[in-house]
Amino acid sequence: MTAALPSGAAGFLARYAALRDLLPGDPALRDAAAEAFRTAGLPGATQGRRPEAWKYTTLRPLADARFQSTAEDTNGGVPPAAMTALLARAPTLDAPRLVFVNGAYRADLSTPPALFARFADQPDFGTLTWPDREPLVALNTMLAADGALLDVLDDTDAGVVELVHLSTDGTAAHPRHCIRLGTNARLTLLDVAIGDGSYLHNPVTEVHVAAGATLTHARLQDESDRAYHLATTYAGVAGDATYDSFTLTLGGRVGRNEMHALLAAPRATAHLNAAQLLTGTQHADFTSVVRHDAPSCTSRQTVKNVLNGRARGVFQGRIEVARVAQKTDGYQMNQALLLSPDAEIDSKPELEIFADDVKCSHGATVGELDIEQLFYLKSRGIPDAEARAILVRAFLAEALDAVSQETVRAALEQSVERWWERQAA
Repeated sequence: MTAALPSGAAGFLARYAALRDLLPGDPALRDAAAEAFRTAGLPGATQGRRPEAWKYTTLRPLADARFQSTAEDTNGGVPPAAMTALLARAPTLDAPRLVFVNGAYRADLSTPPALFARFADQPDFGTLTWPDREPLVALNTMLAADGALLDVLDDTDAGVVELVHLSTDGTAAHPRHCIRLGTNARLTLLDVAIGDGSYLHNPVTEVHVAAGATLTHARLQDESDRAYHLATTYAGVAGDATYDSFTLTLGGRVGRNEMHALLAAPRATAHLNAAQLLTGTQHADFTSVVRHDAPSCTSRQTVKNVLNGRARGVFQGRIEVARVAQKTDGYQMNQALLLSPDAEIDSKPELEIFADDVKCSHGATVGELDIEQLFYLKSRGIPDAEARAILVRAFLAEALDAVSQETVRAALEQSVERWWERQAA
């Protein structure tokens, strides 16, 4: 079944009406999400005031798009040669790999770890998400057909797992992932998104990190330059636990990574770091909300942007400190390097503090390449393009150094190098 859908919100709602009785999980939950999505629509898609959270990003282009199919149609329907070519663009790690094609799990391409189960078999919508507040989460809740469930037992080091999403032209995928780490457990997850053509990739991920556990979650978004990548992550972090996240955005026509971290018990830690490298007319939005709901918790956010052509980057970061969250340590920094006079950055760091014994700071810087540094390198015989690349790499080094797992950091650095090669081609 590949008949074209109506465009925009109407198309997604029509799709849900056709699939409602075939999708896994509680239909009442999906019905409520569909009603919430019907009321909210796609942010910015219609005339009128946008929600504050979508002040700098509009989904009007998505409202005009039509998608032919979703996961239940395309599992197995992608030509092997196309799939092989896409998969070859993903980092190759000596680790278990889970591959999803247009939102559907592909066992023939995967080497799953023992801790893996499928959302399609065990639908778990989690407890942290807000489909009544977030229209893209409502859309995912309405149409999610598959996803990865990773459950790491207490006192277990699960090593590295790679989660790869492949997308093809004309599709809309809404994978639903849930990651649970038991007490003192450890996991490193490399989450990769790659595709060709015009499509929508709308994943929702829920993370639970129990007491003393550590999740390192690195994400590589290298979608097609005609794609829409709209990802939402919710993380609940218990006492003495750490959620260490890094997002590298390279692709997409319109991209948004929205992150919600809840520090729920004393000495919980969250790192929400990112780098966005954009060119042409790309638009990428990194939005985060960190809630300090317990004392002596720590959060760190460093987001770096490199913008060329007419690209537009967005950073919205909010730290919320509850009255009980004394001894909070929160830090937030957004830095942008503009390589073109037509590039644009919108930065909105925020603090909302109700406790009186805290250490919180935020800031933002915007600038161009240092002319004196560029002159110095060129005076030593380094060509202009290479000199600029050296300075930009130095600007990004601090962000990539935040990824402590060496294999994963090397994969991200290699992806940055390939991005530079594409710019030079």
